[in-house]
Amino acid sequence: MSFKLPDLPYSHDALAPYMSRETLEYHHDKHHLAYVNNGNNALKGTEWEGKSLEEIVKGSFGKNPAVFNNAGQHYNHLHFWNWMKPNGGGDKLPGALEKAIASDLGSVAKMKEDFAQAGATQFGSGWCWLAVKGGKIVVDKTPNGESPLVKGATPILGCDVWEHSYYIDYRNRRPDYLKAFLDHLVNWDYVAELYAAATK
Repeated sequence: MSFKLPDLPYSHDALAPYMSRETLEYHHDKHHLAYVNNGNNALKGTEWEGKSLEEIVKGSFGKNPAVFNNAGQHYNHLHFWNWMKPNGGGDKLPGALEKAIASDLGSVAKMKEDFAQAGATQFGSGWCWLAVKGGKIVVDKTPNGESPLVKGATPILGCDVWEHSYYIDYRNRRPDYLKAFLDHLVNWDYVAELYAAATK
């Protein structure tokens, strides 16, 4: 299957002031497009041609860096745009998700603290995550284009902490970006959908 750049699920200025039009123009229109184009080129003639995106990400990990890096980032970004929405974030989570977070991570407040800490302490480029592993929600962080998918877990929320995700709006203040993401951008309904699918 060839990779395609999806349209954003909202306008380029819909997430302002927490994520600006300029950031989305660069991040979605240029960076994500590059992963799509480079990934399609890297896939040609490999054993992963024609496989699903998840199969490509899992199968190429540790075997083919060019395929993995671009497929991994394409996978991460397909979800990333949907993990945000205008007037998102905050502490009002769908019931089943909130209950699971309280049970597995202590509370919504503790989850947000641990998630932000994971993102702030990810050295260099990478992501911070909520993922489902063994039926439980865990907080994780990964370098570069890796995700919990390559560790046998299912990502249900990820925040991109590569500098291109926040530098235009926050300069070097990564913790401020993570706080804005959690307080104003997260699409908890989408996280709840992924959680429900991962725990079926």
